Amino acid sequence: MRPQERCFYGDGIVRTDPATLTGKLVVVEGADGSGRSTQIRLLRDWLEGEGIPTADVGLARSMLVSAELEQAKLGNVLGRTTMSLFYATDFADQLENIIIPAMAAGFVVLADRYIYTLMVRDLVRGADPAWLQCLYGIALVPDLVFHLRVAPRKLAQRTFRKSSELDFWESGMDLGLSRDRFDSFIRYQTLVQRSFATMQDRYHFIEVNGNRSPTLVNRQLREEIAAMLRADGGFEPVPNAASYRPSARLL
Repeated sequence: MRPQERCFYGDGIVRTDPATLTGKLVVVEGADGSGRSTQIRLLRDWLEGEGIPTADVGLARSMLVSAELEQAKLGNVLGRTTMSLFYATDFADQLENIIIPAMAAGFVVLADRYIYTLMVRDLVRGADPAWLQCLYGIALVPDLVFHLRVAPRKLAQRTFRKSSELDFWESGMDLGLSRDRFDSFIRYQTLVQRSFATMQDRYHFIEVNGNRSPTLVNRQLREEIAAMLRADGGFEPVPNAASYRPSARLL
């Protein structure tokens, strides 16, 4: 669901009037292996092929702290609050220096995950919901939020095909759910999906069956985005255009 008026979840960024942000913010959420990066790439190619400028953001991409964050995670001993604040800083830097300027220039910003993944990770680890809402009150309310839901065992299979191992943090090994990493991964991802489900109505997620092929998933995302842009009276992208080249007859 699109916000009726551009707004922040809380107090927002100082000296920023959300009404001046004429671009759009589209979020694709989902676990590692859900196909987020593929969908972001396909959406970017499609939109830019229609003459719509885009910008990309994602977790741990801030020029300010991303390198330090990745380094801190290597030892698998990062404290929960420290990790939360690391990611919040990473998000705030990208919000202020990439998302807001791009939207002020009329771009469609494609977010490869947003505050929801960060909140869910922290909630599963016992964080106070009120504290998280305050922490991420700076965030803009997106125009669309897609949640690519994939069965945990299928996520594990996709991850093994891609990297031959399961990530310590994405397996929730710090939670002590199981000594076996595969078992811990299944349990942790199940908890994450349950937490996403409790947030769906409040944050207006569009649940997407990510177990399907990338072609079918992308068709759904493109149809939703095209409807949003048409409703706004702006661009007229054609979801089923036969001349669309980057997707190699995606539809």
